[in-house]
Amino acid sequence: MAVDYAVIVVYLAGMLAMGWWGMRRAKSKSEFLVAGRRLGPTMYSGTMAAIVLGGASTIGGVGLGYQYGLSGAWMVFTIGLGLLALSVFFSARIARLKVYTVSEMLDLRYGGRAGVISGVVMWAYTLMLAVTSTIAYATIFDVLFDMNRTVAIILGGSIVVAYSTLGGMWSITLTDMVQFVVKTVGVLLLLLPIAVVKAGGFSEMKAQLPTEYFDPLGIGGETIFTYVLIYTFGMLIGQDIWQRVFTARSDTTAKWGGTVAGTYCLAYALAGAVIGTAAKVLYPKLGSPDDAFATIVKDELPVGVRGLVLAAALAAVMSTSSGALIACATVANNDIWSRLRGSITTGERDEVQGNRAFILIMGLAVIGTAIALNNVVEALTVAYNLLVGGLLVPILGGLLWKRGTAQGALAAVAVGGLAVVTLMATYGILANEPVYYGLLSSLAAYIAVSLMTKPTDAAVLAAWRERLAGRAPELASEPVPAHQ
Repeated sequence: MAVDYAVIVVYLAGMLAMGWWGMRRAKSKSEFLVAGRRLGPTMYSGTMAAIVLGGASTIGGVGLGYQYGLSGAWMVFTIGLGLLALSVFFSARIARLKVYTVSEMLDLRYGGRAGVISGVVMWAYTLMLAVTSTIAYATIFDVLFDMNRTVAIILGGSIVVAYSTLGGMWSITLTDMVQFVVKTVGVLLLLLPIAVVKAGGFSEMKAQLPTEYFDPLGIGGETIFTYVLIYTFGMLIGQDIWQRVFTARSDTTAKWGGTVAGTYCLAYALAGAVIGTAAKVLYPKLGSPDDAFATIVKDELPVGVRGLVLAAALAAVMSTSSGALIACATVANNDIWSRLRGSITTGERDEVQGNRAFILIMGLAVIGTAIALNNVVEALTVAYNLLVGGLLVPILGGLLWKRGTAQGALAAVAVGGLAVVTLMATYGILANEPVYYGLLSSLAAYIAVSLMTKPTDAAVLAAWRERLAGRAPELASEPVPAHQ
């Protein structure tokens, strides 16, 4: 295992080095939070693919393949579909807004009264997303070093917190590019073909497994529909995803770079399902489907390759964890704390230091929560249900329907959120009904209250349209590349 250990140690040292390099670049709020809005197509595509394909997509995607066969690809597939929809239909407009958070977008669209409650919901979502990713370190380090769970969470979490705190989005962008390459090589180019060969090829896999393992819809229509509601729509409105859209240097980069990343996600989804299917042939009686990834890596891969593939899993977890962490800290500072203390003008340097402090504080909170919780699937489900059930309608409504009002948006968040919480208490946290009916009630409240209240002020809508067109005077303070 010495070679495998060396690969992992070099990888982790490289992450810290990039954090130090990023610190030298992040001299303003824009540089620290959104990489100066200067990412070109290559870096944008790589980092966007890295953040959406985390531990759930890698370890969980293989586990679903082990349990359901090729139809296990649907969870990650719907993530890719969501990213494609965001990129093709909305990313150009989102990039032109030149804001930092989803709540700032709601304030711009509705007149400064709709962003407070959305900030709290978004903060809870990003916090739990970061916690889930941090817990996944325990699985990977257990395979590598037979490490205690708490120590593994502290080690992995501390590295992510360190490079994220040092350089903000610049550090995260650089590390995500490395993580994207490592994931591509480790999972797609190495683990996928080796797993298929070890299982005897597709013909042997078909001979050994039931036919439903090769049914594209074998996982069930209702499950697929729920995945679309939670993950496809979740991709459209999550702060962690939008904050990456804000890093694009142009709306064209956001549109086409995101389209490439979404297409990559579709391929990654299929790869994970095939690897899981191969693992089912090799290890038909594993205790848990989520053990499939670690088992096939540990037992079937040669020395060195095993280290690289485990580094790929670590990369997947780290990219999602760091992206969720900076999103959580950005929302906590810009949407919650700044509103509680009032609007206090500070210099750019002070804002960098303030955001850096919030990443450190949120990072410590994430590590502590991850240690305290054994399983955050239910907590993450609560966050996703609240995100989609409460925020999807006012966000997309603001982008698509000019008659939507601030009162309608607040009603949608309140009614949708209350419906989700009530139905989770009634049907259970993991039931499908909360997000179904929460979303419908949110939509009904948004339309009804918007139609019953006075239309949004014409001056607010005019300023909103100027922002969407990229012509707002507020953009003058932003460091925009010369060619734009």
